[in-house]
Amino acid sequence: MSPVGTYRPDYASIPWGDVMAPVSQGQHWLVDIARRAALIDAETLDVPAGASLPEVWKQVAQHCGVSESELAKEAADLLRLPVAQLDSREPHVLRFIPEKIARRFHVIPLRENDRQLVLATSDPIDDEAESGLAFASGRTPIFELAPPSAIDEMIQRAYSRAAAPAQAGADEAVGLVQSTNEAPIGEDPADEAPVVRLVQLILRNAAQERASDIHLEPGPGGGTVRFRVDGVMRVHMRMPMLAFLRSVSRIKVLSGMDIADRLHPQDGRASFEHEGKSIDLRISTVPTRETEKCVIRLLRGGSADKLSNLDISDDDRSTLQHLIGHRHGVVIVTGPTGSGKTTTLYALIRELDNGETNISTVEDPIEYELPGITQMQVETKRDFTFASALRAILRQDPDVILIGEIRDHETAEIAVQASMTGHLVLTTLHTNDAAGAVARLIDVGVERPALAATLRGVVAQRLVRRICPDCHIKVTEPNAEEQTLEARYGVRPTVRAAGCDRCGQSGYRGRMAVNEILVMQPVIQEMIASGATALDLQRAALQAGMTTLRQSALKRVAEGTTTLQEVDRVIGDTIEEDHSVATTAPGTSVLTATPGASPAPIPAGGSTAPAASVVHTRSAPAGGGGAGRVLVVEDDAVCRRVARHLLEQADYEVVDCVSGEEALGLLSVDEQIGLVVLDLGLPGMSGGEVLRRIRESVTTSSLPVLVLTGSPDPDLEVRLMEEGADDYIRKPLEPKRFVARVKAALRRAAAA
Repeated sequence: MSPVGTYRPDYASIPWGDVMAPVSQGQHWLVDIARRAALIDAETLDVPAGASLPEVWKQVAQHCGVSESELAKEAADLLRLPVAQLDSREPHVLRFIPEKIARRFHVIPLRENDRQLVLATSDPIDDEAESGLAFASGRTPIFELAPPSAIDEMIQRAYSRAAAPAQAGADEAVGLVQSTNEAPIGEDPADEAPVVRLVQLILRNAAQERASDIHLEPGPGGGTVRFRVDGVMRVHMRMPMLAFLRSVSRIKVLSGMDIADRLHPQDGRASFEHEGKSIDLRISTVPTRETEKCVIRLLRGGSADKLSNLDISDDDRSTLQHLIGHRHGVVIVTGPTGSGKTTTLYALIRELDNGETNISTVEDPIEYELPGITQMQVETKRDFTFASALRAILRQDPDVILIGEIRDHETAEIAVQASMTGHLVLTTLHTNDAAGAVARLIDVGVERPALAATLRGVVAQRLVRRICPDCHIKVTEPNAEEQTLEARYGVRPTVRAAGCDRCGQSGYRGRMAVNEILVMQPVIQEMIASGATALDLQRAALQAGMTTLRQSALKRVAEGTTTLQEVDRVIGDTIEEDHSVATTAPGTSVLTATPGASPAPIPAGGSTAPAASVVHTRSAPAGGGGAGRVLVVEDDAVCRRVARHLLEQADYEVVDCVSGEEALGLLSVDEQIGLVVLDLGLPGMSGGEVLRRIRESVTTSSLPVLVLTGSPDPDLEVRLMEEGADDYIRKPLEPKRFVARVKAALRRAAAA
């Protein structure tokens, strides 16, 4: 199946005897085209067959008094080819044909489908070009005709990088270096065998497109090469199976693997040079049904950024500086592979490197060379593991120790012991959120009391793609998808991804970190030591002011630096607070929250009261000035208890419940309720619906209502105030501000 609007010319069916006759011996084919088209003075043309293609087109057009574009139309008509529309080129297809090949054959790719690649050419009868383009792209070439001057101009424009145009005919040398540090192999790809050139071009293109990984994947009809750019996979090229097999074998040779063994997983290392810089390769192969899959991780050397240079919020930067201000303890950065954990750790190390501190690292691999810092590479084949390296480091009088990753009990135990003996330990874990790091360390065998005493903080991190500054669109009216995501996340999108050459048509360029930082506090340390779950720790941290990954990402949306689609891809519509179970301090438990029931603390060994709203009777509410009770409507047990505790400390009587239906029932029978603290995200009847019904009722229309929400949407406050809320309070609760706003709302109500 050919792409829409194009076709593959059946060269066998073209009456070449008629088209080319009479053929002048030694004349270029374009001369014969001009004669068959009966162009002016074409019979007197004399252009040898060996002349360069641009010169031939120029001479024929000038001699016959036509433009090169007009000549292309005449030639296309006789050769039964479409005339190429260069302005309709799809930018993403450039990845199928490297610039050097495009210049060599005077072609520019226009569009593609699964099997064919449409190219504009100025020499459609070049058999060498046809076979070379098929090999390079892994697709059948389909030709459309254009003059070489127009093609060269488009190549210059399309393949240029940033503001500097590509130099015509220039080619970047890609030097492959084996792990044995031999001299570069084949510094000029043109002098090497086709498979060597293909592998070099794949590596060069990966480096140019800022890829972090290269995937060579076999399939039923051939192989596919995909790049991971900014965390997202992109198809780079497809190739015949024979070329795929030879390419994988070439990579295995360079990385020191056994090319005869295709039945077992293998790992290897190599490096190559790009634009004068060395890029390390970590190569892995696994057997598949067809053959082998190969994945290459690209590790770019260079200097690590300082904390001040990382694209993180000022609040997060201040919190991280606070964490590394400790002279001993453990600081953990957690997240999935490729979430920037090592970059953050290196930034923390650079922040601590003041010339007065002895810093040592154990890594696998060493990604950046840090001057003045002792860095050790794990080598499992030599039995040099994280644990054995740590034992050696502790005899080197370190102040700060960086451990690339805690993978087992032995490493975790030594890290905790090191922190207890006066060392600051920085490390990483693979968990989904900050609180999960505690559970993970306990799972690998760290004792709870030791962990509670040594852990200083956990940083959960993700990377979201930054909107492309060159092609993004300001959102005035959200489309259907954006409206759905806005309803899900409670934030209005400000920008929309479009796509251009500079961002590879993705609409995004570069990535930035979003963080969730759990800072140890006495109450959280007590909870860890007493056996609290990760969910309990998460809730307690939120009440202490922690910003979740989702909240951090949504702030980026509100700032206009990323999109809701990207947040949905990376973070997802996660449920960050489980409202069904909560655990209180040792000796008490909390009932499961069900509709119409309020979890209430139950003394250990005591009787269980019915799960209903609990009225806390107190004497004259001095803080309330006799304003009556405060109703707290909040389905999250931790948030509800915190709000109730703060209000009781201010001498208010408190009634609490967990659902909108129950709140309306209480308001209908309890005339002493003088103010409502209302959570917006209630199960069942939403907080917005409860607010509307309160305002519609004659008996409660003037009742002060303070709305609680965890949404960072800056427009939400305005909408709530317009719908009748008296005030708007963000979660997590800030004690002084929360109580002050309750008092202010009651004063305003009393004055009215």
